[in-house]
Amino acid sequence: MRDILTLTLNPALDVSAITPQVVAGPKLRCGDARLDPGGGGVNVSRAIVHLGGQSRAIVASGGVTGTYLCDLLEGEGVEVIRLKTSGLTRQSFAVTDGEGGGQYRFVMPGPGWGAGDLDALWSTLATCLTPQSLLVVSGSLPPGMDPDLLIEINIRARAIGAVMVLDTSGAALVQAVEHVTAPYHLLRVDGAEADDLAGQSLNTPREMAAFGRSLIAAGRAEYAVMALGAEGTLGISARECFFCRPPLIKTVSAVGAGDSLVGAMAMTLAQGDGFRAAIRFGTAAAAAAVMTPATQLCSRADAETLRSEIDVRVV
Repeated sequence: MRDILTLTLNPALDVSAITPQVVAGPKLRCGDARLDPGGGGVNVSRAIVHLGGQSRAIVASGGVTGTYLCDLLEGEGVEVIRLKTSGLTRQSFAVTDGEGGGQYRFVMPGPGWGAGDLDALWSTLATCLTPQSLLVVSGSLPPGMDPDLLIEINIRARAIGAVMVLDTSGAALVQAVEHVTAPYHLLRVDGAEADDLAGQSLNTPREMAAFGRSLIAAGRAEYAVMALGAEGTLGISARECFFCRPPLIKTVSAVGAGDSLVGAMAMTLAQGDGFRAAIRFGTAAAAAAVMTPATQLCSRADAETLRSEIDVRVV
């Protein structure tokens, strides 16, 4: 049994609202805004609580927005470890067009880090990580942060017997995977991120599976998970490759699906259940998340119901 620890280096206070119509020019009057704690690892910890599990969340917290974000997260039942950093924790905005139903998402870059902030990170990890930790590092990096930081976190985790799940994107993902010196325990990417890593378009699950096998053979990760949205999720290891397909459901909002997937996988792996069970529950949780509006995440009841409806096939 492992303890789940999430790490969010660039969290965001998520603001969401609905306006009758999104048009350029006039002021757009919105209904009551919803505020949620956000960012990759933050949402993974939130999803774990929604699914009936527990985790601790290390959250970079700067200024009043950082304090408020952490307060909201604690209010949801997550144990928060506040990593005090310079700068002001960012906000993000999701506006839904009431007439057309489309959702518009605006994401700010967040504050840069200083040398003292990095020292605080290493000190916090040294205190919190144990040989029984399953560390989920999820979300974007602060502006200007060297992606080699992710490689160093993995090295330090492995040195004490902990394992690391990596879920990031863009240039940080490519550098952290191409230059890794010891495999990540689990690497989670979506279709576009897999294309970035491969340097070409991967057009079918079989092509993605072949690329995932190549990552594992090259020592980049022990397990690879490729999320293909409504189509389902690929799970790849040195021993097996399979595809989990969810049932057809109505999508209300895709926000939070990836974090719900990672949260459910982390819960299952931490409990000592197998890789296939983890991907199956993760796929169900992701499907449950898209059934909820705005920035809301999966519900335990929906995820449990959907789990039995996931079709698992060998690729």
